[in-house]
Amino acid sequence: MATATTEALLLVDIQNDFCEGGSLAVPGSDRIFPTVNAEIARARQNGELIIASRDWHPVDHCSFQDQGGPWPVHCVQDTPGAAFHASMPLPDDAVRVSKGTAFDEDNYSAFDGTGLAGFLERRGITQLRVLGLALDVCVAATVRDALKHGFAVVLPREGTRAVKEEDSEAVFSELAALGAKVIPA
Repeated sequence: MATATTEALLLVDIQNDFCEGGSLAVPGSDRIFPTVNAEIARARQNGELIIASRDWHPVDHCSFQDQGGPWPVHCVQDTPGAAFHASMPLPDDAVRVSKGTAFDEDNYSAFDGTGLAGFLERRGITQLRVLGLALDVCVAATVRDALKHGFAVVLPREGTRAVKEEDSEAVFSELAALGAKVIPA
């Protein structure tokens, strides 16, 4: 799969369980779709690689509350809750990256244990535009790791929402201080 540019779009965990009505719904998650869909259209028009990460947990995953973890059951492999949200027109040729697939290990970043950094480097990608859910959990972890791996990061504010909305500004400020370019839309 060749890419025409050095920029890629990375969509983080835009799955049914993290959206309105899901088992771990992020407040205001439905408001990201205009920006997400505009970014998908822009990336397709520019010939950019589109990557979609997803939580893809086995049953009894260590992050689940009934296993002693902090979260309710969510994004169990091959369930409707783990599916990408229907409001996001994910192209058939988008690269899917699954994380959190081991019973005894949780992964918040799309880079954690997935080989994503090497995949992007082999394709000449130097900049990522990151959107998704949730800003204060998986999006922040992904942006931090992308920066650690040397990728430039653009983070559109309207393309993400936080589990704790009151923490949003602090997270945006932290990520900007680390080197991410936080943009209005």
